[in-house]
Amino acid sequence: MIQQVSDFELELMKTIWGNGGSALYAEIVQALEAKGTPATKNTIISLLSRLIKKGYLSSKKVGRQNTYTALVSETEYQEAQTETFLNKVYEGSAEGLISTLIQKNLISSDDYEKLKKHWGGGEGKND
Repeated sequence: MIQQVSDFELELMKTIWGNGGSALYAEIVQALEAKGTPATKNTIISLLSRLIKKGYLSSKKVGRQNTYTALVSETEYQEAQTETFLNKVYEGSAEGLISTLIQKNLISSDDYEKLKKHWGGGEGKND
């Protein structure tokens, strides 16, 4: 089971995923600053260490810098968190989730039609 991460840990993971799954510490800092979410060196290093302990990252010394590599893909994380959310909030009912998305206009009619076509037409089904 993939562990939950804090919002800022997820921001770090998104930065690393967005960099092809691996990033130097300096690249992480630069990306965070570009997003407008800078943090202190100690905070970043502490959270990167936590992500290593949780099994999300590995770290390798390259010269005088550390390279952080994702051990969990963004897709794996999204799938696990979606399943956890679905079970926790909707007791496993995808229908309840989709109904809420439609009722609250959180899914466009275009996306809804694509999903109907996907399910009805058998597109992309894994047999």
